Amino acid sequence: MSLSTPLRLHSPLVVVMVGLPARGKTYIAHKLAGYLGWLGYTAQVFNVGNYRRDRFGAQVPASFFDPENAEGMESRRQAALTALQDMLSWLRDGGGGGQIGIYDATNSTQERRKLVRERCEQAGADVLFIETICDDADIIESNIRQTKLSAPDYAGMDPEEAVADFRRRIAHYERAYEPIDEPDVTMVKLLDVDHRVIAQRLKGYVEGRIAHFVMNLHITPRRIWLTRHGESTANVAGVVGTDMPLTARGAQYAAALRRFVDAQDVPQTTIWTSTLQRSVQTAAKLDRDTLALKVLDEIDAGICDGMSYAQIAEQMPGEYARRKADKLGYRYPRGESYEDVIGRLDPVIIELERQRDPVLVVGHQAVLRALYGYLTGRPRAEVPYLEIPMHTVVELIPRAYGCDETHHVLGPELNGERRPDPRLPSTP
Repeated sequence: MSLSTPLRLHSPLVVVMVGLPARGKTYIAHKLAGYLGWLGYTAQVFNVGNYRRDRFGAQVPASFFDPENAEGMESRRQAALTALQDMLSWLRDGGGGGQIGIYDATNSTQERRKLVRERCEQAGADVLFIETICDDADIIESNIRQTKLSAPDYAGMDPEEAVADFRRRIAHYERAYEPIDEPDVTMVKLLDVDHRVIAQRLKGYVEGRIAHFVMNLHITPRRIWLTRHGESTANVAGVVGTDMPLTARGAQYAAALRRFVDAQDVPQTTIWTSTLQRSVQTAAKLDRDTLALKVLDEIDAGICDGMSYAQIAEQMPGEYARRKADKLGYRYPRGESYEDVIGRLDPVIIELERQRDPVLVVGHQAVLRALYGYLTGRPRAEVPYLEIPMHTVVELIPRAYGCDETHHVLGPELNGERRPDPRLPSTP
């Protein structure tokens, strides 16, 4: 078993989101699904709002959510039950290996939560509730404007009219909302997102990991910058690994990176780098406080360190073939696999999620592929093939419905990254 192979679940798990609108439920649900998938579990979000939009249309008035609107209540109930049934069918039938379903809805009354829990347990699934309670007016207002105005319900609507409508919708939910106080349920309760956390009746490794992850989340948008080190002599030589210094072009990129960071005018930017000299030298030009983390070092190529891929193909054809067949799981002899890299980066992910200020990571191709894959929600199997170009800053802003992405090409141009042998079909 790989160091990062996920522990097998004895029973399917359903994570039930609970909370008023604009409290970060959907953001947390999608972040959690991405994190679990990044760790190797098969997780999927079932959003009741999407089912309601598919059945009744996207733009319904706030009165549709009035608890005294019997027709609206029944319509929403049917959408919720359809989503629940689809999720349980996905878990029961495998759905491509379905292990963890995330049921994203307000689930705002004890009666609704009791129904959801009973149906999940009847289907043989464990149930974990995650409730988000937030009374911070600034957070709620920011979430309304940053998230809900980009949601399908308000597409094309005047922003102020949309805000007013959504506030009316929230008021309807508040009239019926009942916070979780059932003593026998497994739950994590987040108060004001991450200011206070209450955990109850958690059991097993996976539920513990989920609790640890969500208690470190916050929903405030911030920028994350990923960049590879400047060109090194290893890039010019076309070899794997090693700890070689920057070339003249690499030093030029380090200077360009400083100009880029200075232009952002964010003095409190957090900067992380690996302990390898090509990364340290790139970050040193920034003339700012930098934290060098060994966990960010490039994938360990083991006995292949310092070899080109042409040499590996010629001298170790079996290793070359195994890597080509399974780039994610292949482990260099006495070295690491991409799965191992993903496993050791888990603490970095938690720290990234905790950060409220912008973060710049100056790293290496394999490591940044793993981080980029997590942040953009890419399938784990795609991680070894993701494009992380050199002399480019990848800017990411995580949001509830995806991740804003911008590439800043700083230069200088390269004369080929590793100058791979054109006879070989595989690239690093």
